[in-house]
Amino acid sequence: MQPAVIFILLLTIFIVDFAFDRTLSWLNIKHSTDAIPEPLRDMYDAEKYEKQQRYIRAQTKFGWCVAFFNFTITLIMLLCDGYAWLDGIVRTWTSNELLVSLIFIGILFLFSEITSIPISIYRTFVIETRFGFNKKTPKLFVTDRLKSLALSIILDGSLLTITLLIYQQIPDYFWLVAWAVVTTYNLFMGQFYSKLIVPLFNKQTPLEAGELRSAIEQFAQQCNFQINNIYVIDSSKRSTKANAYFTGWGKRKRIVLYDTLINKLTTKEIVAVLAHEIGHDKRHHTLRSLAISLPMNLLMFILLGLFLNSDPLAQALGCSQASFHINMLAFSFLYTPTSNVLDWISNIISRRHEYQADDFVKVNGYAEEQISALKKITAHALRNLTPHPLYVFLYYSHPTLLQRITALRNNPTTN
Repeated sequence: MQPAVIFILLLTIFIVDFAFDRTLSWLNIKHSTDAIPEPLRDMYDAEKYEKQQRYIRAQTKFGWCVAFFNFTITLIMLLCDGYAWLDGIVRTWTSNELLVSLIFIGILFLFSEITSIPISIYRTFVIETRFGFNKKTPKLFVTDRLKSLALSIILDGSLLTITLLIYQQIPDYFWLVAWAVVTTYNLFMGQFYSKLIVPLFNKQTPLEAGELRSAIEQFAQQCNFQINNIYVIDSSKRSTKANAYFTGWGKRKRIVLYDTLINKLTTKEIVAVLAHEIGHDKRHHTLRSLAISLPMNLLMFILLGLFLNSDPLAQALGCSQASFHINMLAFSFLYTPTSNVLDWISNIISRRHEYQADDFVKVNGYAEEQISALKKITAHALRNLTPHPLYVFLYYSHPTLLQRITALRNNPTTN
């Protein structure tokens, strides 16, 4: 395929994907004005619902501005051979291909980080503060950014360097070895993230003895689920929004409760929320998701390996010959349709898993507590109660609140 044809193809994919995404976003915000369904009408009074509508619109409009900014920058880089220009500049600094790729990707990364700073500041200190969610101080905001930047440079930079070395040393098996390395890294982070990374940002303390811990341990014993670690994380220093999650596998598995969750829900509601997470474990959803994601990632590496040595692909972006960073960048555009389809499939499976975890809650007698907990969490976060069905189908990893309540009050979902 000729470079000009490839360029038109990747440009078309980029523009169509953006237009499709913006169209769905417009449909979603338009649909959010629909009347609240009957089972959810007790969540908001008129004043709170008006606030929720303002929050959704503020978030969406700002998201549109950010999306158009990123789209414009990328479009200019494509139309003006900006990536080839940057590649040429970097090559005047060094002839080492490893360093060329690292510097090239590093410059794009730093540009993204710099441009995201005012975006994050506005979202945090204007939108989130206006609606009563933000608890971050400017000092905490800066330290969080610096820590995140340092971690990205160290961890992502190391992974990128290893991937580049694999490409240089064993190009014929790059797709397999790189996939294995990235998979190992992701599995390691999934196992140890809460222990190694979270403490850099938040304090985690064991849940103290009392009514809540006793209720959790009693429920775990009832459903034959071993709990060794229950931690409370001080999320309230950043936001008023609530959450809870499981992390790790085997003996390193731990339950993490946001302190905001403990402050907002009753003991039985918290047990219901944790019952949902235990349901994921009982139904082996983590392993099932892993069994699905690994082949998907392998497919991506196989295709990437086929495109990395393509001179026409590099020439489509204005360069003379193939290089790791340029070809990977061009591939990212061409892979977008495949990536979208795989993401949609993953979301369908994820929503099914959510129904099954909720079914576990229902079977164990906590359906109404789960419903009340979901209502409280959703209402406090001012989430959209009436998203567009197509937007939900393509982008939601969880069913809507109405769908979950309906399922909890009707027949159990089959495994």
